[in-house]
Parts: sequence; C-alpha cells; structure tokens
Amino acid sequence: MTARRWYGRCASIGAFMVPGLALWLPSGYSYGAVLLLLAALASVPMWWRSPAPRAVWWLTAAFVAMAGLWTLDVGTAWGMGSMERPTKYLLALPCMVYLMTFAPRAAWLWAGIAVGAVGGGLIGFYQVGMRGLERANGYTNAIQYGDLSMLLGLMSGVVLVAQWRRWSAWQRGLLAVAVALGMAGCVLSQSRGGWLALALLLPVCVWLLVRTTGQRSLYWGLAALAFAAAALSQVPAIERRLDEARQEVQTYQERGDGSSSVGQRLAHWRLAWEMGRDRPLIGWGRAGYIEEKERRVAAGQAHPSVLEFGHAHNEVLDLFAKRGLLGVLLLMVFYGIPLAIFWPTAARIRDGSGKVDNESLSLCLVGVLMPLSYIGFGLTQVFLAHNSGNMFYLFMCPLVLAALHGRRARMGCARTV
Repeated sequence: MTARRWYGRCASIGAFMVPGLALWLPSGYSYGAVLLLLAALASVPMWWRSPAPRAVWWLTAAFVAMAGLWTLDVGTAWGMGSMERPTKYLLALPCMVYLMTFAPRAAWLWAGIAVGAVGGGLIGFYQVGMRGLERANGYTNAIQYGDLSMLLGLMSGVVLVAQWRRWSAWQRGLLAVAVALGMAGCVLSQSRGGWLALALLLPVCVWLLVRTTGQRSLYWGLAALAFAAAALSQVPAIERRLDEARQEVQTYQERGDGSSSVGQRLAHWRLAWEMGRDRPLIGWGRAGYIEEKERRVAAGQAHPSVLEFGHAHNEVLDLFAKRGLLGVLLLMVFYGIPLAIFWPTAARIRDGSGKVDNESLSLCLVGVLMPLSYIGFGLTQVFLAHNSGNMFYLFMCPLVLAALHGRRARMGCARTV
C-alpha cells in the first residue's frame, strides 16, 4: 500500500472513530481525533503546500478566533489546565488540512454515525436497566451524553431519509435501529434540553429535505414524529420530568427559589444577564465572573445556588457575562461559518446534469446539524464548557467538510466548498 493510500485509509478510519466511539468509551471521541492528529503530523510533507478551498480558511478562522477567546482564560489561577481548551482548537487545524488532502469516504462517516447512535442507546439501557442508575450518563454527564446521543440519532435519520433509495433493506433497518437507539439514549438520560433542541432541528431538517428533493410527503413524516413525541411525553419518567419543570418554573416565579434544577437555571440566567449589562463590551472574565458571583450572593443579590457551577447554563448568556458582546459575536461566528459552508445550495448538492446528489445532500445536512444542534443545546447548557462538546464539534466539522470536498471532486464538480 502506497503512503498516499495509507493516509487516505487513516482519514476514513478517523471519520468512523470520531462519531462511532463517541459514546461507547470514556472520551471515546478522542481516539479518532488522536489518530487524525498523528496521521496529519506524519504526512506534513504531503499536504503542507496543498491548496485548500476557501471554506477551509473560513473554518480555520472560526477555530482560531475561538481559541483566542479561550486563551483569555489562561492565568496562574487556573494552572496549566487553562491552556487545554485553546490547545485543542489549534491542534484541530493541521487535521483539517490533512483531511482535505486525504478526503475520507462518506461511507465510513455514515457507519460511524450509526454505530455511535447505537452505542448511545445500548449504554443507556445498560446503565439504567442493569446498573440501576436513575439517569443514564454514559461516560460524561447525563446532559452531554443525552444530547450527543440524540444528535447521532438524528444524523442517522437524515442519512436514512436522504439516501433512502441507495440503501438495501438491511441497511435501512440498521439505520432505523440507530435512530431509535440514539433517541432512546436521550430519553434514558432524561435530558430536557435535548428534546428542546430536537423541536428546533426537526422542522429545519424536513424543510431542507423538501426544499432540495421536492418530497412533500416528508411533512407527513414530521407530523407523525410530532405525534410520536407527544405520545412519548406520556412515558412516566418523561412526564414526571416535564411536570417537575413546570412546577419548578412556577416556584421560582412565585418565591424566587433557585434550589431546583430549573430554578437554578433561571437564577443563573438572570444573574448572567445582569452581569453582562454591567460590563457589556468585554465582560467580567472567567475569574471576575466567579468573584462577582460570590460578592452578589453575599450581598443577597443572587441565589446561593449559582455558586455550584462555573457557568450560566446558557452558552450565550455565559459568554455575555464573561466576555461581553465580543464573546457573543465570536460564538455566533463559530456557529455561523459552518452553517454557511454546509448550507445545501444547488452548487453543493447537484451534479453536472443538475440532478441532486443524495450523498452530497446528506453531508450538507449533517454539517448543518452541527451548529444548529449546538445552538439548541446551548439554550439550557454551556455545551462548550465540556470536553465532549468541544472535541465532537472540532473534528466532526472538518470531517464532514473533507468528505463533501472529496465527493464533489470525485464527481468532477467544480470546487464549491
């Protein structure tokens, strides 16, 4: 096997491992990332001078901007660990250029997404059914685990529907199982934020599929899924969680009780908004945020429950308080650039004859799901405060971009990514 072929195979294996092992193992998303980084460093002479499409430079700019934002947190108070997050963002950059040179096959990515979704459900059933945990949490926390399981399940559903005619009966069955188990993992985690994100994502996915394929029957599928979700909400564990949320909102509104799960989030949001308004341009900084919280709690201006977490349980409000409008703007760039480069335009999803290429469409839709899902997750969780949230985004975006670039190149299409 030639060196070029070997590095191409490593790229495809990495495309399988990043989503495929994400929920099966502790830090499962890191194994594929390490493989890609090692392959990128070993093959530097082969990709160093390779031309890259504009999308790579835009995505690089987004990653570098966020790395710079996280570098503002570096300080003696946090030790060497404060460099961990910005370092990961910068280490993803050589992997991106390597992947564009040795584009992974989309089939490996599809397999990894399906296997990852299956893992989310099976780990959840094992932890709840065999170990007796009240909430499945995988090898991270229940919210991160449930949200990623739902995302992998939804991605499997997009791949199933967009390429329906391509798949044989057994492949359709396996992808359907992946969808079901991915959603089951979210249910077993009892993560309410995941379902909120799903309510935002599903209509967008269906609308894009109808818009690009003309299959209006998909709207009936969306209606069926909405009916299934309504029925699922009657499952005792889910119904209990929804009732708890309603009661906790009412209790917070009536008595300002921030000790409950929802009440604590509302207390965090209110405090973060007030702190952000006090320093709207550059915020309080990470250390200043914690110190100011302690001062306001001591002065009776905030509920003591806000001291239990170092973030505000909302991605935008957290950055608004810590880094002001500058931080919010960079976060929007971080999500907006992938959304723009993956949006399924005709130039990205059609072949030379003008016919929709379903694999290109699937890659665009999976790419669009990345920033949109993180925006949804970020409504009730600071997803980027966790290693799983950072690593999955940092490597899935380049993998999908490289697979799309490779697909378009093999079809003989002009560069559109």
